[in-house]
Amino acid sequence: MIFWYIVLAIVILLFMVLVHEFGHYVAGKILKFKITEFSVGFGFPIFSKTNKKTGEKFSLRVFPLGGYCAFDGEDDDKVSDSPTAFNNQKPWKRIIVFFAGVTANFLTAIIFSWILLCTIGYDVPQIVSYNQVNYQNPYQVGDVIRQINGKEVDFAFGVNFVDAVNEERQNAIKYYEEIGIENLDGLEIEDYYTFEMTVDRDGNLVDLEIKVYPNVEVDQENNQYINSYIGLESASSEEACTRPYVYGAWEGFCRSFEMAFGFAWVVLKSLWMLITFQIPITEMGGTITTISMMANYASQSLNYLLIFIPLIAANLAVFNILPFPALDGSHVLFTVIEWIRGKPINRKVENMIHFIGICILFAFVILVDILHFVL
Repeated sequence: MIFWYIVLAIVILLFMVLVHEFGHYVAGKILKFKITEFSVGFGFPIFSKTNKKTGEKFSLRVFPLGGYCAFDGEDDDKVSDSPTAFNNQKPWKRIIVFFAGVTANFLTAIIFSWILLCTIGYDVPQIVSYNQVNYQNPYQVGDVIRQINGKEVDFAFGVNFVDAVNEERQNAIKYYEEIGIENLDGLEIEDYYTFEMTVDRDGNLVDLEIKVYPNVEVDQENNQYINSYIGLESASSEEACTRPYVYGAWEGFCRSFEMAFGFAWVVLKSLWMLITFQIPITEMGGTITTISMMANYASQSLNYLLIFIPLIAANLAVFNILPFPALDGSHVLFTVIEWIRGKPINRKVENMIHFIGICILFAFVILVDILHFVL
């Protein structure tokens, strides 16, 4: 059975890559670029058909993990005299074509996010119990937590309830550190830091004023520090403290943009943390790792797989927009430099830079896959 989940994961990943290349294709057609080939996969062709009217070749190649859209004269080392050559088109047109693939990936992330939010929904935190003896806050069992100080809280957008509350508690800690530990005992409840929590209570949105209770604690080295509490803690089972929330068509459409770009932001943050050595390289994954994770999600539930699709689409968009040689972002950078200079960079040099870049990328992807499974 796992074999078919792996096949499904490969098909989805291939679809995501083809969406990217199809974005280039559509933009090229609209701007009247001459397209020589649209290929599904790499390696030698197992099927190909040429459009006699346009001269475009459509190919299916032996290795299905990827694809490409080839333009006339795109990789020529020398400047071509052909008016249809890719590098002879106006810079702004080429930039649009380069960005079209990334745009297609973002649109895919938005569409699948919309489908997800309006059909399956997404888990939101709900209160299953609370400490009403030591902390005087107006909770009720069954309250679904929707906002903290006006910020939407749900797992769909990477805004975990615990993280959102800790952000508010951190504000409280800073505040009480300013007035000094020795003064805490004299504070009245009314003086404690508060923030606003909006809950869905039986279908109605209710605003609650939540009091943050500071407490002086001692660590193992006998150092005093301030912690703060609101009468809630994480449940032992995630299923017990969450429930799915299905969005309406319009609300889901609006939130799908936030969800897609939220995924992109998560990818950017992860890249930055990797570059600055905040996370080890073993936390990253290449193509094989991605397929393995998708197959694992699919084996648990197709719902989990649907959650993964917009993340993969946003991931492809972010990586391709980076100004690293061989990626779309670097092609845009070279085109902008050409536009400013008024003449192109030596094509042979540029192509060599992109070739080195793609070799580095392939080596990196293989390396992170090996490290992910070995370490």
